Amino acid sequence: MTQQPYWGLGSDQIQQLSQMTQQWMERMQSLQTMAAPFNAMGAPTSLMAGVGQAPAATPPVSFDMDKLQAVQAQYAQAALALWTEGAKGEVALPKDRRFAGEAWQQNPVSSFTAASYALHAKTMMAMVDAVQGDEKTRARVRFGVEQWLAATAPSNFLAFNAEAQKKAIDTQGQSIAQGLQNMLADMRQGHVSMTDESLFEVGKNVATSEGAVVFQNELFQLIEYKPLTTQVYERPMLFVPPCINKYYILDLQPDNSLIRHSVAQGHRTFVVSWRNPDASLGNKGWDDYIGGAVLEAIEVVKAISGKPQINALGFCVGGTMLVNALAVLAARGDESVASATLLTTLVDFADTGILDVFIDENFVKFREMTMGQNGLMPGPELASTFSFLRPVDLVWNYVVGNYLKGETPPPFDLLYWNSDSTNLPGPYYAWYLRNFYLENKLVQPSALTVCGEKIDVGQIDMPIYIYGSREDHIVPIGAAYASTQVLGGDKRFVMGASGHIAGVINPPAKNKRSHWLREDGDLPADIDAWIAGADELPGSWWTDWSQWLTQHAGKKVAAPKSYGRARTEYQALEPAPGSYVQAKA
Repeated sequence: MTQQPYWGLGSDQIQQLSQMTQQWMERMQSLQTMAAPFNAMGAPTSLMAGVGQAPAATPPVSFDMDKLQAVQAQYAQAALALWTEGAKGEVALPKDRRFAGEAWQQNPVSSFTAASYALHAKTMMAMVDAVQGDEKTRARVRFGVEQWLAATAPSNFLAFNAEAQKKAIDTQGQSIAQGLQNMLADMRQGHVSMTDESLFEVGKNVATSEGAVVFQNELFQLIEYKPLTTQVYERPMLFVPPCINKYYILDLQPDNSLIRHSVAQGHRTFVVSWRNPDASLGNKGWDDYIGGAVLEAIEVVKAISGKPQINALGFCVGGTMLVNALAVLAARGDESVASATLLTTLVDFADTGILDVFIDENFVKFREMTMGQNGLMPGPELASTFSFLRPVDLVWNYVVGNYLKGETPPPFDLLYWNSDSTNLPGPYYAWYLRNFYLENKLVQPSALTVCGEKIDVGQIDMPIYIYGSREDHIVPIGAAYASTQVLGGDKRFVMGASGHIAGVINPPAKNKRSHWLREDGDLPADIDAWIAGADELPGSWWTDWSQWLTQHAGKKVAAPKSYGRARTEYQALEPAPGSYVQAKA
């Protein structure tokens, strides 16, 4: 039997919808006012209050009047058509998964609201395209409007969300009661739940590859993994993950662990597990992390293996840190690293994608003044920033599910890791912002002094495997490719499908997604030119990387029978995953 709508479209609802449309029309006229709070920092002006410096003047926002008039004419025509459809009860829902449920079509108020929202959202974005100004100002206005539109979608409100209303009726209000409990629980833990976090435990069902901590200092623990083969390649493999996240993104489950894959391929594998900084590390800077962590880890792996050279891999910020360390070694004439792998890594920061809306001189000065000498960048703040880069998927989707519908999100190891945030020392963070994101000094020869050395990434002379993800919103594919133009040595570039994380964590056994290669080895200046000559291959890039790495791993030797190295200070201190990864921000 066909389910009837919850209510008809009576005079009260007509009046309500009329008022709603009037509000949307008023909002259209106020785009310039909406853009005003975004000063030169890309953040509310009040953020600068109390730091001893007046905020910069807000860049004026003006419009191309011809475009604006065209937008207004299109809006008037589309609004009239929408009202005509509404009067006939024939409103077509927008093609948006937020409004895809059958309940939206059956509820006339909700369906009209969704269609009205889609019209106004389209109009607002068209108005953004009519904004005149420099590209950064336009990008900031676009980002602000996108955030506002994501937050004001009718699916986010119980009064309009037909699916949430239906569930409340079907469960006799239990979904609303559970939603309130979920909201209170999330308030206690300090973040919106993206998965059922109670179902995961580090060392129990994530980060389970067998190994032991063989070294630690105040910044990191070094984990060595138990071999899965009787022989291993003589050159060991060191993983340097980003210190803004926990290392076990590389070791989530046995069937999607890049670390386990490396071990299974016969590499004696080590990984840096970063300490989650507390106030005692609030004075640590970039040099501390390069010299006291990355370079230290390289030396320890050499000492344990007894080999003069190792191979190294850096992921995201870990890749940027590895490149810094390799440049320091190059300046010293040290050839400790035989090959390097960079996964979704920024070296040339000319194109930083959507994150560029936050970065300018005032923003960096603000961070330098508040935490440049001491203090912490809180992990939850970093995690929230990255989530709001994709607000519909990573914020409001869970607000609706958890609170309006009273649902418990399904278990997902990657999202559990995503919620397990880490702090950063303020001096490290401020130095990173200024020298890389703001001034792009890493690609300027001798512009930076790291660990006492003037560095030049062009002097890094070794085989380098560079991976970028096609849909990456944190390290755009062009930015990942740009490393091929500035690093020395023999380089191989591969592009994978999907985004920053899913593109990397793509095991061959699942035969998902594609990757692109150019067997001619040509590395033109532009990513589009590279793509034009590339071949698409089905499945994971891991297989290609494994074959490449084998060429630089040396001969095979008997696998070690114990962790660390006998009769040295490098002994098993505790089982993997170690204690540092357990600390919460």
